[in-house]
Amino acid sequence: MKLTVIGCGYLGATHAACMAELGHEVLGMEADMDKVATLNSGKAPFFERDLDELLAKHTASGRLKFTASYAEAAAFGELHFIGVGTPQRPGEHAYDLTQLFTAVRQLAPRLTNPAVIAVKCTVPVGTAPRVAELLRDFAPAGDAIEVTWNPEFLRESFAVEDTLRPDRLVLGFNTEHSWAEALLRQCFAKIIEAGTPTIVTDWATAELVKSSANAFLATKISFINAMAEVCEIAGADVFQLADALGHDVRIGRRGMRPGLGFGGGCLPKDIRGFMARAGELGADQALTFLREVDAINNRRRGRMIDLAREQLDGDFMGKRITVWGAAFKPETDDIRDSPALAVAQKIHELGATVTVTDPKALDNARKAHPELDYVDDPIAAAEDADLLLHLTEWSQFSHVDPHRLAQRVASPKVIDGRGTLNPDRWREAGWAYRALGRP
Repeated sequence: MKLTVIGCGYLGATHAACMAELGHEVLGMEADMDKVATLNSGKAPFFERDLDELLAKHTASGRLKFTASYAEAAAFGELHFIGVGTPQRPGEHAYDLTQLFTAVRQLAPRLTNPAVIAVKCTVPVGTAPRVAELLRDFAPAGDAIEVTWNPEFLRESFAVEDTLRPDRLVLGFNTEHSWAEALLRQCFAKIIEAGTPTIVTDWATAELVKSSANAFLATKISFINAMAEVCEIAGADVFQLADALGHDVRIGRRGMRPGLGFGGGCLPKDIRGFMARAGELGADQALTFLREVDAINNRRRGRMIDLAREQLDGDFMGKRITVWGAAFKPETDDIRDSPALAVAQKIHELGATVTVTDPKALDNARKAHPELDYVDDPIAAAEDADLLLHLTEWSQFSHVDPHRLAQRVASPKVIDGRGTLNPDRWREAGWAYRALGRP
């Protein structure tokens, strides 16, 4: 097939490369000319595991190319995926759909033949009819343009795997047995033939799936972090508690990770956007629990700062703090709503000198927080530190020898904000080890 992907950020660039891997001819449309040049060179303008390899492979094969021209995209094929960003509105919880509607308005006047628009963006329920209306109003092909909703379920650092081997496909349509469904099934034929569950539904249900999934995952994470608060008071171990709960098949261990809490560009935005849309629909009481989910998550950052203060005898002023981690999660350079950087920034404001290290996210962190210090090597970053904070669970950090590191710091004190350092190993090396939710 010949298909386009409009918007080539994390979602769009990954989707374009993976569709080429499935055998399709793909044209990615991105308004940023610098990004277009980078992508056409076979590289992503961000770090995502395995993505550069696919981009290099298929830009070289000719199956994949990128453009900044909507006219070229409109003429390329009859299936157009839209994967632009839908961030929070500044100062509000609601989604900002500016990029989505801009993309539709730019593409629509150039659609002279029947086409399918498959939107992958996370949006408030009720957006699909507005997209369809814009296409009817501005596309010369008019009613011959069909709108489908095909939500993405990508985990950053696993985005390629999640695109090629998803745990489900969701296809939302406004009519039954449309030619759009046949086109989408043709596009995803290899994935469907591999046995991937495929849910065909209406627009509204398809729009709700991603927000609902992220709300549930956020609730699961905040639940175990609420238990961490109880465990600290009771002298219990939240990691052993999570393990015990996870063996209940109705609950499951996956995703229930105690620690500093979630961040990134999806979970925080989606639970807040979900609440905002529920309020607009008059169903806000149904989702009031998500306010506490959000509050619990933010309290973890405050608890980390309080625990650090305790380890420094109540005062950050003049102390040297090393923070292991800048990305919101490992295997990405994404620092959006990073718990690690939020803690680092606050401790800096309280008078400490803060040095941050991260395998991939330092360039992005430097741009966002130039007031912090940055060192590439985790051992060098801890030189003369009064306290070490482990805030992003990169495997590189778990492999550092605590005996060797103890010789470099001013005081061997560590707080494990992710629970992935071995407590016995660090204590045997002479460290005062603390962790959120552990005695």
